[in-house]
Amino acid sequence: MLKNDLLLRAARGEQTERTPVWLMRQAGRILPEYRALRAKLSGFKELVETPDLAAEVTIQPIDALDVDAAIIFSDILVVPEAMGLTYEMVEARGPLFPQTVQSAADVDRLRVADPHEHLGYVLDAIKVTKRALGGRVPLIGFAGAPWTILAYMVEGHGSKTFSKARRLLFQDPELAHRLLRKITDTTIAYLQAQIEAGANLVQVFDSWAGILNPQHYQEFSARYIAEICAAMPADTPVTVFAKGAFFAYSDFAQMPCRTIGLDWNEDPRTVRPLVGNKTLQGNLDPCALYGSPEQVRAATIAMLERFGPQHHIANLGHGVYPDTNPERVKVFIETVKEHSLRMRQDLA
Repeated sequence: MLKNDLLLRAARGEQTERTPVWLMRQAGRILPEYRALRAKLSGFKELVETPDLAAEVTIQPIDALDVDAAIIFSDILVVPEAMGLTYEMVEARGPLFPQTVQSAADVDRLRVADPHEHLGYVLDAIKVTKRALGGRVPLIGFAGAPWTILAYMVEGHGSKTFSKARRLLFQDPELAHRLLRKITDTTIAYLQAQIEAGANLVQVFDSWAGILNPQHYQEFSARYIAEICAAMPADTPVTVFAKGAFFAYSDFAQMPCRTIGLDWNEDPRTVRPLVGNKTLQGNLDPCALYGSPEQVRAATIAMLERFGPQHHIANLGHGVYPDTNPERVKVFIETVKEHSLRMRQDLA
């Protein structure tokens, strides 16, 4: 039994007393307790792959920020590694794949990962976190969307254009689909295993959705996300966050996902008519948190007014930036709680 089930109820489309709030990348570099722990370790991957430490970092923002949900501390790139393509996390540069997928033979060498065998450390971290949380808040599990995972596996690193990955879609679409099939099968099993381990809801991150044209997005991303959503248990809410995919909301409306995340460029008043009664998540510009407390408060209130009092999970339009002052994050969270409660009282 959850002591605070606001986010879970909002994700299911139920009425809530106030708007629940959490932040993408809330477990991480904005918190001094995270930096202190990280400084003792060899690197990011040691933290991700050590269940007790991953659980500790997952819970830190619950204690420090009083958010309404925890999200398991991990990375979307554990999936390609489980499939046989190892990544490195290079400080100040981001992820790097020493080998990339360039040919049919490369795809053939990849396995459809068994989550218990190849991603057991994430499942263990979820179990440890659930015990330590003691029902305080829901726990969110997650994975990357197949297109975003393919983009990293083919490109080998982050990119402004992902031109190598996009070139594959034009030059060899059949091979792209073969790779997406393996990623999708792995992701479905992985998210199902996260739910079995204790995740209350799951989110699919399509970080590089916005670099595809609408036709390619439908063919190489949306169809696979829909398949993932359909494979989840009916009582487990699924959130789809596709950054920059302003052209795909009608597709998302038809998917069996309960919540749609919006980046900071979207106006929820435009999106709502396209998605019916689905819950929306977002979408304060992360840079708004660089403002003064008064500016953060004003921007948060304006965001809440655009979304309205129900069917909304407050969040940023992307992950919180690492140099953000945690005190500004607290202003955001406190303002969401106070103003959304006032909005409902005004309607009563």
